[in-house]
Amino acid sequence: MPRPLTPKQRAVLDFIIKCDRENLGWPSYESFMIEFGYKSSNSITQNLKALQKKGYLVNEEGGFQLKPEQTGMHRGIPILGEITAGTLQEAVEANLGHITIETLFPNLERIFAVRVRGQSMIGAEIHDGDYVLLVDDDIPDGGIGAILYNGETSLKRIFMDHQGLRLEPANPEFDNVHIEPDIFEEVKILGRYIGHVNKLGVRKAPETYRISTRHYSPFRHLDHEV
Repeated sequence: MPRPLTPKQRAVLDFIIKCDRENLGWPSYESFMIEFGYKSSNSITQNLKALQKKGYLVNEEGGFQLKPEQTGMHRGIPILGEITAGTLQEAVEANLGHITIETLFPNLERIFAVRVRGQSMIGAEIHDGDYVLLVDDDIPDGGIGAILYNGETSLKRIFMDHQGLRLEPANPEFDNVHIEPDIFEEVKILGRYIGHVNKLGVRKAPETYRISTRHYSPFRHLDHEV
């Protein structure tokens, strides 16, 4: 499975894929140097070797190549033009690129997925068998996230106050879980819910900006939002 990329490695890979889509062939070292402002070929080689090591390129017959699945994976949804959302105007047809997974989720290198087992979150339209997308980030108060507690993982809506944490399912058939402040340090935040994937497609979670659990202290008065 390919490993996450740095922003520079992602840019180099996208450039290679762009040249491939436009039938320009493999970029020359000169093309890389012009595109990224490199002063020598060493920087290019280092990035190519990193992409190979992380599973995005292969080095066969004395040269680097895209893996066959890479081109298809990055094609995405074609953007075929513009349409007005105001007064009626003539549609503008143009090739404006593609919507990719990176477009939908810009922090792709910090995102991972887990498969849901159970029906405790059906009120949030998260069902058994769905793939939940989590980002390595704080969970806002009242937000959905994954935690590790008492040796078990759980996906719940998380609320907090000076009485501790309340893990709330989105299904009335399941009970809340209360975690008191004196054992709060035993809770590990695994990730913030940002969406899920199932046979109906991709659903993104709305953005929220409230108190985060990672900086929570049951002994500090929380009189402002961050």
